[in-house]
Amino acid sequence: MAHLLAQSIAVLTTLLAIAGIGYFLAAIFAAQRFLALRRSPSPPFAPGVTILKSLKGLDPGMIEAFRGHCRQEYDGDYELLFGVSTADDPAAAVVRHLQDEFPDTKIRLVVCPQRLGTNGKVSTLIQLLPHVHHDFLLINDSDISVSSHYLSRVMACFASPSAQRKDAQKEVGLVTTLYRGKANETLASRFEALGIATDFQSGVLLDKLIAGGLSYGLGATLAVRREALQKIGGLEVLVDLLADDYELGSRVAKAGYRVELSTEVVETEVPAYTWRGFVEHQLRWARTVRDASPGGYVGLLFTHGFVLALLNAFTSGFSPLSLWLLGMSFFLRLALAMTVGGQVLGDHQVLPGLLLLPLRDLVAAGVWVAGFAGNAIVWRGERFLLKDGKLLSQERR
Repeated sequence: MAHLLAQSIAVLTTLLAIAGIGYFLAAIFAAQRFLALRRSPSPPFAPGVTILKSLKGLDPGMIEAFRGHCRQEYDGDYELLFGVSTADDPAAAVVRHLQDEFPDTKIRLVVCPQRLGTNGKVSTLIQLLPHVHHDFLLINDSDISVSSHYLSRVMACFASPSAQRKDAQKEVGLVTTLYRGKANETLASRFEALGIATDFQSGVLLDKLIAGGLSYGLGATLAVRREALQKIGGLEVLVDLLADDYELGSRVAKAGYRVELSTEVVETEVPAYTWRGFVEHQLRWARTVRDASPGGYVGLLFTHGFVLALLNAFTSGFSPLSLWLLGMSFFLRLALAMTVGGQVLGDHQVLPGLLLLPLRDLVAAGVWVAGFAGNAIVWRGERFLLKDGKLLSQERR
């Protein structure tokens, strides 16, 4: 009986390892398709757009990230709206400095004192909306760094025909972008950046390929038509949700609009996490995904192809087949990392970080398992329970 059980486990892990290899191949193909789209010219489209940023405290690289938004080579009109909860927030001084440095750029600072729900960022954004002057809004985080062509490339997607999509006849309601992480000095920060470049963004590209487009948003960029936002009930419907970026895109898609993925790539600052902070952040992401899409979260098992192949080697007694699958999985894992992280995202940290990839993948598999073990998360030092996408406040830490 024990021998039969061992054989069954070996067969199961062999099938899982093969499925993981299939995932790597599919994700590499999806990345190549995206690279081909990047070479296609974009139609000129430069409507007026308001960039909204909710601020709280100082983030590393914040001022330089803001400067990038002020140096846009954009043919249309644009403005920047910054929201803070109190006038003495340290971020307010940074915005005032920015106003002095770029007097010709429309930059406004708005104090947004109300806490309208558990999601403080969305609370601030809601209070910024009455000050918006344009019919297109662009929301991104305070640490997002962008190229001078950012607005041009993102806004062009609203005019793009996107003939390859099944829903090409629909109007584009929201545009989002991929992003890479800029690691700080800690090993945990490097793990986080490596995961963004070689794991998370690969899944987004494969989602786009399989579904013919996206049906959710990524917080690095959420450019939305005002009419689409109004149709879903405004930002108010997101004020108690954790995954506000995902939900905004999802609700815009359900309202009958297309969600487009721009070929532009932005950069986010990855904090100098302690290991505790890293695990808390990873668990928050994992449990948010599990809450939003339980079936999809289970399916993430196949993204851990290298770990599955390693498990197969152990359970198969390091048989020739299991070692071949392990070698193939490792090779494809590196190929995927270089294709997505290096070519698609332009992340120069990926190559020197390849030696960390096997260890990072083992940690990621452990986080995936831990994601099933409860609904508690920590966000900005405060404990919450996550239920149906909503944050139920616990004690403040």
